[in-house]
Amino acid sequence: MAERNGPNVYSIAAHRGFADALVAGLVPRYAQDDLGLARLTLLLPSARAVRTVTEAFVRHFGAAEQGGMLMPRMAAVGDLDLDEALGALLDPLGAVDIPPAVEPTQRWLTLAELVGRAMAALGRAPRPSADGRLRLAREIGQTMDRLLVEGVAPDDLWTEPVMQALAEVASHWSENTKLFYTVQTMWLAELKALGMVDAATRRNMLFARAARQWRHAPPPTPIVAAGVTSAAPELARMLRVISELPGGAVILPDLDLTLHDAVWDELGRAGNAPDPSAGAFARDDAVTHPQYHLKLLLNRMGVARDEVRPWHRRGIGAAEPERSHAISSLFLPPQASTGWVDLPPEKRRLAGVRIMESANPEEEAQAISLLVRRTLAEAGKRVAVVTPDRGLAARVASHLRRWNIEADDSAGRPLSQTAAGRLLLLLAETLADDASPVALFALLEHPLAGEPFGRAEWLEYARILELELRGPRPASGLAPIRQRAGGLARRASGIAEWWQSVEAILGPLLEFREGECSLGAHVDALAQAAEALCGQQIWAREDGRALSAFVDDLRLHGDDAGLALVAGDLPTVLREAMDLIAVRPPYGGHPRVSIYGLLESRMARADLVICGGLNEGAWPPRSAPDPLLAPPVMRALGVPGADFRIGLSAHDLAGALGAPEVVLSRAARDEGGPAIPSRFLLRVKALLGDRLLESHRETDAVQLARTLDDAPDDPPVYPRPAPRPDAAQRGVDIAVTALDRLLGDPYQFYAREILGLRSLDQLDAEPSAAWQGTAAHAILERWHQARSSDPAAPLAPVAEDVLEEMNMHPLMRGLWRPRLMAALEWVEREVGEGTERTVVAIERKGEMTVDGVRIHGRADRIDRLSDGTLAIVDYKTGKPPGWKMVEQGFALQLGLIGMMARAGGIAELEGEPSAFEYWSLAKNRDGEFGYVETPLLVGRKTKGIEPERFLPLTGAKLREAIGDYIRGDAPFTARKNPDYPGYADYDQLMRLDEWQARVDDDPAGDGV
Repeated sequence: MAERNGPNVYSIAAHRGFADALVAGLVPRYAQDDLGLARLTLLLPSARAVRTVTEAFVRHFGAAEQGGMLMPRMAAVGDLDLDEALGALLDPLGAVDIPPAVEPTQRWLTLAELVGRAMAALGRAPRPSADGRLRLAREIGQTMDRLLVEGVAPDDLWTEPVMQALAEVASHWSENTKLFYTVQTMWLAELKALGMVDAATRRNMLFARAARQWRHAPPPTPIVAAGVTSAAPELARMLRVISELPGGAVILPDLDLTLHDAVWDELGRAGNAPDPSAGAFARDDAVTHPQYHLKLLLNRMGVARDEVRPWHRRGIGAAEPERSHAISSLFLPPQASTGWVDLPPEKRRLAGVRIMESANPEEEAQAISLLVRRTLAEAGKRVAVVTPDRGLAARVASHLRRWNIEADDSAGRPLSQTAAGRLLLLLAETLADDASPVALFALLEHPLAGEPFGRAEWLEYARILELELRGPRPASGLAPIRQRAGGLARRASGIAEWWQSVEAILGPLLEFREGECSLGAHVDALAQAAEALCGQQIWAREDGRALSAFVDDLRLHGDDAGLALVAGDLPTVLREAMDLIAVRPPYGGHPRVSIYGLLESRMARADLVICGGLNEGAWPPRSAPDPLLAPPVMRALGVPGADFRIGLSAHDLAGALGAPEVVLSRAARDEGGPAIPSRFLLRVKALLGDRLLESHRETDAVQLARTLDDAPDDPPVYPRPAPRPDAAQRGVDIAVTALDRLLGDPYQFYAREILGLRSLDQLDAEPSAAWQGTAAHAILERWHQARSSDPAAPLAPVAEDVLEEMNMHPLMRGLWRPRLMAALEWVEREVGEGTERTVVAIERKGEMTVDGVRIHGRADRIDRLSDGTLAIVDYKTGKPPGWKMVEQGFALQLGLIGMMARAGGIAELEGEPSAFEYWSLAKNRDGEFGYVETPLLVGRKTKGIEPERFLPLTGAKLREAIGDYIRGDAPFTARKNPDYPGYADYDQLMRLDEWQARVDDDPAGDGV
């Protein structure tokens, strides 16, 4: 490379393709006949950039049809945002004069402990919980890093410019500044005692050391820094030294050398303050402009823009030069943007750029995947999807798998969303909730659980026990579940032994529920339980290796920090820590398609680049101010504000726009509602204008995506279900509670009694009416049995025993028990005061045969009246059915029990039934619990069924049902009687929404 006085700084325009253009220029300038490029050292921003440039070298030499090659030594400067360390070039083993960096986990946990001490020192109360202190410690650590990178010392917080800034903001910012200063001062004292420094401080020291060495003793081989855009002061000074080395150079991406000087000045001072007391950054600095951080870097390097030279080499697949002119015009600052009106056509040409707008994120992902598939059908074409929206990236990858296209998402997934990470979190939730059913069975049925015990058998037992525990939550702990598992031993041999294995794993873990414990001890117990539950499979694959490193860090430093947590804090603490750890794939996907986040996309290039998720809040991201130091304080300290990241994301988009083909994609709605288009996309539309915009629309992919999901133009009409099983299938018994369903909604009877389908409760469900009824019936049955030997037996102790046996959760018992006991006390009074009747049967089974069909059921209670006749009693926890429902045949249980009693179908009971009563445990009209209702027209009632008609009516309805459905061939029509107040358990099975509207319009027809 030709030498000249002054720095050697170059810029590669966006349309040239950075990595490929870089290689195209380095090869002729640094290659030697004997060593090739091996003498060159190439400094790159990140490990991902090293891989990108390596691929560019392979493409270059492959296109030139050359044989073997010696590539340059490539070293990563290291990206703090990607949590990457410096390479060996900048951090050699011999750098003993620089203290080691403290481990990030050790710093985080120690800062959390210091937060509590600092708050006590400042007289703040109450002290936040452990998870609150850990969250605040993470925020303090991030703010410290921002200041350390900029070389800001703690005492700089009390300089005159900062104090003036604090005087202009709300008082809580001053309190936050005091807390931050106190914690950082304590932390620096801890570091001094340890003989360590922060990682950001050590990076600065290593950059300064390298700059000193290279300045005084230039290396014998050339060094080139390429693609490094971080404006950290010490890094900028090192880049200045590299630019002045013999054979050295600094090559920047997408620095716009065509901007007018007036526009460049409009970007702001960018660190150059005429008066140091005014702060390095002005309020009106255009920090959201994609060139701002490059101006800041040049200013800190001491390089004028006029000294930067263009890089004239083009890469493979470069776009037309006019694209860079359009990109420059696109991102003009506000004042300069007024010139768009007079902009010549060549300055606004965006040939090859298309705009795609979808209705929702799912449609956007579908359309993007179709564009990817269409591009891969062309030989040799590469495609990249760039998006900061991790949900969109996952959807695109999922759609591509339908066509056996495996796309690597280089941004990765948070550890908390991987299989291994989720299992550790489920263990923490099981501990925190004391083995509540939801967390417990999510853990036991996790894909990694049970491997050491035989996955198939493990999963079978877990599912059997889950079915048993569906419904209201049992009491806390493992003991109630052990009791339920023991009751299943006759149905599933071996389940009791299986549960013993589960308890052996989880029992020691649940001992940590008592009191506080260090984070290290908690994590150690979780790791042991995870390994016992899953075997070595938990540590396999990339997510297991990331989890192993995470657990080892917390084990190593969790006990030394002095921070104690209760079990309830653990899930939140672990989830927030895992969310910050990205698990990246092992790069085994399709060689011509990649999915990138914004950081990973830098320097990458493809023939087609699809920029997805171009909505405000995603691209650019929401600019949240620092939670501890006010924006004016940051400006006074010389630290770029929160909007600085908007400029970085604008630069990422500008780089992506340099590809030969670009699709800018957004969805009109997101998960929360209507979405606002990205300000960058709005600028593209404004630059194109209405006349050109329509020609730049991408509509084919969106239309095809909609076509894939749309129903046919003439979809088949789903008729009202009316199944007709054969005679053998119809030959079922009828329960007294099922006759109502058979007459009211025959399809429900068909689904339940013939198909054998039952609805399942949720785990940890609210107490349903059926469950409450079961509990009330069990209590009353046992109390009546106790009264047979002791008429004065109290009901309350019986109720407590039954509820204890049902293992009701204490919270549920506390909420529901008072209502239940008030209603049961009413029953106790009514039965005790009754002198004209005697209870002769309680929960007594009965059956009879009618027209060859067995009718069976259970009587809640039967009383003998003073005249020798029987009173049939049915307990209800809710409102009983009215007499109209009984007359229509939708509530015939009382009558069927009466028919059984008359026919002698109830054991040890004879007599003629004369009274039929509902004893409701709900509130009556006076607001008190408990009342008696009857469907008969007796006493003072003016409406009801005449007593002499009741049993004949029941018999007629029963024979009608048997004749039509059991012995006949009538169809089991869905929702035959609209007045029947049935349950909605089978609505989805009968596809109710697809035909009900048609039936409502044509009640007499089938809705077709």
